[in-house]
Amino acid sequence: MIVYHPMPHHSILQFTNELSAKLAARSRHVCVLLGAGASKACGLPIIDDLQQRVEKGLDNKGRIFFKEQLAKGRNLEQILSRLRKIATLLDNSTDVVDDLTAREAESLDKKMCQLIVEALNIKNSCLSPMLDFVAWAGKADYRFPVEIFTTNYDLALERALEINGIRYFDGFIGASKAPFHTELVEARIGDTENWLPSFFVRLWKLHGSINWEWENELNAKVIRLGTTVSKGAPAAIYPSDTKYAESRRVPFVVLQDRFHQAVHQPETLMLISGYSFNDEHINEIIFSAVKRNPRSNYIAFCFDGIPKQLTNISTKSPNLQAVGQSKAILKGELAGWKELDSDQDIDNNLWANGKFALVDFANLARYLAKEPVAQLEHNDKLHEAPILEKNDA
Repeated sequence: MIVYHPMPHHSILQFTNELSAKLAARSRHVCVLLGAGASKACGLPIIDDLQQRVEKGLDNKGRIFFKEQLAKGRNLEQILSRLRKIATLLDNSTDVVDDLTAREAESLDKKMCQLIVEALNIKNSCLSPMLDFVAWAGKADYRFPVEIFTTNYDLALERALEINGIRYFDGFIGASKAPFHTELVEARIGDTENWLPSFFVRLWKLHGSINWEWENELNAKVIRLGTTVSKGAPAAIYPSDTKYAESRRVPFVVLQDRFHQAVHQPETLMLISGYSFNDEHINEIIFSAVKRNPRSNYIAFCFDGIPKQLTNISTKSPNLQAVGQSKAILKGELAGWKELDSDQDIDNNLWANGKFALVDFANLARYLAKEPVAQLEHNDKLHEAPILEKNDA
């Protein structure tokens, strides 16, 4: 006789109640990683769409080079890195690499950046999801600053923070040509000279931005402009080639280190939304933190299904939760969501059309905006916070 055991199911209400409790814990260090899906919720193109727009906007020779690089498995960032490496290698000689001279490589770099800037124009986007998200980040008075990490180049987050009047720090100080301050990014509570108060939201753009520019070719310093880069200048987008000039990698290396330190901080709650787990370096940092910090919690909201490598790690790591529309991995157990009764009074941000809705960044942002958050007295934030110890894990 065959005995059929019912498939286990996860409870959405239990999951969200536990999430609310974690968000309300004032001693938590809370950080968020946002990928292209967060910008897509605002109507901006994801990487595949962006690559198509760039390809379409290039002239014939540029398009041929671009398609050849895509065929070799390179993405948009790697193609830009390739162009900059060619220009540096040839150093204005008449030699060619990949059928491009140094001048042609520089020109194609600038044209691609111009097309990226045009494609990521937020004037025609819907900022409601970002406004909801930063409303939560701005009111959350934790002992440690809320840290927002993103791989996106667009300015949706910055604009939403400014509209809401939320004070934030992104590593740069200034208005028109703001320089990057490594010492302020690396500072910790207790560093009286360089520490900024916790009520400043930290915004870390891991892969650069369309308003970052290399100041000049001589010192190659990255500055943040008061507007997007001009048509005649390349944007400072992540130089993914590991052999790229070290002077041009400085902001990116510092921000990657900040990400490493943040996810390894004890008692961390990390929310991941809109990120596809296609960046192996970021994945390595996250998965290493998961294994070495069992008292921290990492929650990945997966719109397009749970990636295989995320499944492999989360089924072995109870502190890494992976949630999708129809199933989730909670406390190491993969199971579907328990169907909710139609007459249950439940927010559409949680459950819609028989699917878990928080995997959509727009719904997650609305959920967070409605959540009560830990509130600290101003003096507590500035003077009673424990010092962040450096974790060399």
